[in-house]
Amino acid sequence: MSLRALASVSRPFLLNSFKTALKPHPPKILSNMLYRNYTSAAPAGLGQPDMTKGPLYRYDTAIPKLPVPNLAETCARYLKSVRPLLDDKAFAETTAAVKEFQKPGGVGEELQKRLLAKANDPKTVNWLEDWWNDLAYFGYRDPVVIYVSYFYAYKDDVLRKKPTQRAAAIIQAAMDFRRQVVDESLAPEMAKKSPLDSSTYKYMFNACRYPAKPSDFELAFDPAKNNHVAVVRHNQFFVFDLIKDGKTLSTADIEAQLDAIVKMAGDRKEPAIGALTSDNRDIWTEARKTLINAGTQNEEFLRKIESSVFLLCLDDSSPVTRDEVSRACWHGDGRNRFFDKSLQFIVFENGKAGFMGEHSTMDGTPTCRLNDYVCTNLAQNKIEHGSPTVSSNLETPQKLQFAFNTAVHKAIETSEKNFEELIGKHGLYVQKYEGYGKNLIKKFKCSPDAYVQMIIQLAYFKMHGVSNPTYESAQVRKFQHGRTETCRTLSTESVAWVNAMENVNVPAAEKTALFKKALDAHVSYMANALEGHGVDRHLLGLRLSLKPTESKPSMFTQDVFSRSSHWNLSTSQLSGEYFDGYGWGEVVPDGYGVAYMINANNLSFNVAALNEMRPEHLHYYLKEAATDMKQLFEQTLLEAPKSKL
Repeated sequence: MSLRALASVSRPFLLNSFKTALKPHPPKILSNMLYRNYTSAAPAGLGQPDMTKGPLYRYDTAIPKLPVPNLAETCARYLKSVRPLLDDKAFAETTAAVKEFQKPGGVGEELQKRLLAKANDPKTVNWLEDWWNDLAYFGYRDPVVIYVSYFYAYKDDVLRKKPTQRAAAIIQAAMDFRRQVVDESLAPEMAKKSPLDSSTYKYMFNACRYPAKPSDFELAFDPAKNNHVAVVRHNQFFVFDLIKDGKTLSTADIEAQLDAIVKMAGDRKEPAIGALTSDNRDIWTEARKTLINAGTQNEEFLRKIESSVFLLCLDDSSPVTRDEVSRACWHGDGRNRFFDKSLQFIVFENGKAGFMGEHSTMDGTPTCRLNDYVCTNLAQNKIEHGSPTVSSNLETPQKLQFAFNTAVHKAIETSEKNFEELIGKHGLYVQKYEGYGKNLIKKFKCSPDAYVQMIIQLAYFKMHGVSNPTYESAQVRKFQHGRTETCRTLSTESVAWVNAMENVNVPAAEKTALFKKALDAHVSYMANALEGHGVDRHLLGLRLSLKPTESKPSMFTQDVFSRSSHWNLSTSQLSGEYFDGYGWGEVVPDGYGVAYMINANNLSFNVAALNEMRPEHLHYYLKEAATDMKQLFEQTLLEAPKSKL
């Protein structure tokens, strides 16, 4: 069976976690009665850095390769993770299938040998990389908007209300970050003493995804030859160079160029080429050919967008509420965008702003760093803006005057209709919980991330009366070309705790004790996932090591195998002082995308799902769950002996 066929028949296991691979909770030092250590030591086998490279990339070949976990340990961890989904009879059947799989001389042992052989091949940098990139991203044919892309919403900039003024400042700050990436002077991210892999930074700027059958691909363009920004306004695309005579334009000059673009675009909206990028990947593949054939310069104009440093979207809408801003950043009107572009900064008519990232070659950690750099340094006035006087010799921005024909108009109309139908089915709600945040959670002697994961578990149980599989992203960038592993939040311990929380007859002390066990289970699994020892990626590698003519082991054909990775809750955390939200869509039709931020004195949850799943109700129950837990642990805090606090 081909990889594409395997992906199509095994989507729950292979694809459902693709877009939740955002930044996990940063490792923290945790040491108290309610949780264990989330942190991990520096990776063994750290080699010598390549001093011919700048700081950003010099450790990429020195950090160890992604390990292949021990087969017996993965099988044991798998059984523990599926236990809460099964009754005694079904669990006994699953246990028997797993024992058969891992028996000496059995199929599991043979698949493990094949996987180890691939991992130990000197030509292999990361045994998972080629499979993962194709199955989770490039071979995935649903639209990237909703299903792959993710967004950050910014807090307001009190100094910059005018949209082109704010956009110019964002561009200036982003260009400062780009300079450090291009000259490799940017320091690598670290997890304690461990440098993290920086290889995906080469796909941050001047990069774009390309539609192709049966699998897409990514191109990164030479930053020395491509210093132009692409700007879309009223569906019209413009470009202008950001570097002149070896220096970045001043912020005043950039603003003047953006003002010129707004004037050139006028009030008329042209046919929305960007809408084509919002469609199914096969449809977009054919539509791109149609567009190129419609005009002799169309391919050249597309390349201008694709090779640009990044895309700036100047929207004419004015979202106000958190829900409105988040939806506008998540997908907008589907027209004033180019969803294949790796980076899209979005500025609205009322000065609000945000960002959208294309996920295929780069997870959320690097783009979170970029966006935090932009927002923080602008807020703290640490960006050099240059002369406030506009230069007299600015070149007029170039409008990319695409040619259209009947076939292109029809393709755009079809994609616009498909987009409207897709978006119309979805709801998004932002829960900004002001009751408490990280500061109080730490007083409860809890891991903030694990604590919030339990809020989500309790809220889901309140709404549905059952606990279901939950994905939390764990980064494995301490390994070469590492991306993510799954932390399976659902556990026997978490189920026992949420049941107790909803039972008025269970004493508070017992609820607290059960919570401790649930937290411990989650922290333990996360610690293993951060070391590359989760369940999901290893089992994926074993499955893909089967030859096309070989039968699947019964372990892989049982219903619980796919059910346990049917992510009814797809979750991840990042936090930024100047972010007002971030999120993505659900990964299964009966599920939710729940992104959350943990700030000092508040919590934020972005809930996205199909309307039929009533995401507004989960939004409500998250608040109720957070309050219930606060009341329980405030009582626990008051009653606990001081020696244990």
